[in-house]
Amino acid sequence: MTRPLTLILLLISTLAQADVTPLQIGDTFTLESKVLSERRTINVYLPAAYQDEQQPNLPVLYMPDGGIGEDFLHIAGLVQIGSLNGTMRPHILVGIENTQRRRDLTGPTEVAEDKEIAPVVGGSAKFRQFIRDELMPVINQRYRTTGETAIMGESLAGLFVTETLLLEPDLFDTYIAIDPSLWWNNQAVSQAMIKQWPRYQGPAKRLYLAAGNKVSNLESTQALASQLHSHERLSVDFIAYPDENHGTIYHPAALDALRTLFPLSSSK
Repeated sequence: MTRPLTLILLLISTLAQADVTPLQIGDTFTLESKVLSERRTINVYLPAAYQDEQQPNLPVLYMPDGGIGEDFLHIAGLVQIGSLNGTMRPHILVGIENTQRRRDLTGPTEVAEDKEIAPVVGGSAKFRQFIRDELMPVINQRYRTTGETAIMGESLAGLFVTETLLLEPDLFDTYIAIDPSLWWNNQAVSQAMIKQWPRYQGPAKRLYLAAGNKVSNLESTQALASQLHSHERLSVDFIAYPDENHGTIYHPAALDALRTLFPLSSSK
């Protein structure tokens, strides 16, 4: 009696598998990085507008923490629905999957407690070089892109976004830092931004800052926004989310950022 039952179950399983097809929302490819000396996985979401080859090229939104098991899927969902319902201009979304997150998203630090968060920290310069010299050329070669770029990240990725605006402002047009970890290295990035940005004479940039209900993060992020607000070459948005904590803020803040920064009525 057990053999026929086993055969029946095997047949059912086979038939069920035959009816299953992979769910695909974009592209995934790997990139051998000479800068980082490792292979990196890149996830790309292409909005519906991209499928029409008669449509113009699209801007690109880059995101650290861009793995399938990280933040890529929920941000891709926001880009998808925003593009479809007309609350944002369509963008190609490029997610960079992590290997050593705390290494790549932090700059140098002199604080002993900072150095304890991972075996290796302070690799943000190399990670930025990887994006600039290796990833961006590949994205521009593979896809129909415009010259417009943006970057979005939360927590340490928000720190990386802010540091990139400080050290290499022309790499992106728009910078979105959500609950950024500005405490890193005794707030050295914030202090340098406040001191150095007034000397910036390049193309105008836009910075979107958001903070949740953790008092230290809220105060440091709000203070940075306040200090930078009057600069003519930097448009600054700051939004506080008193009902969101560090673990819940990314999705609602990203939705507001995309709608605010990339309305359908505007284009570069």
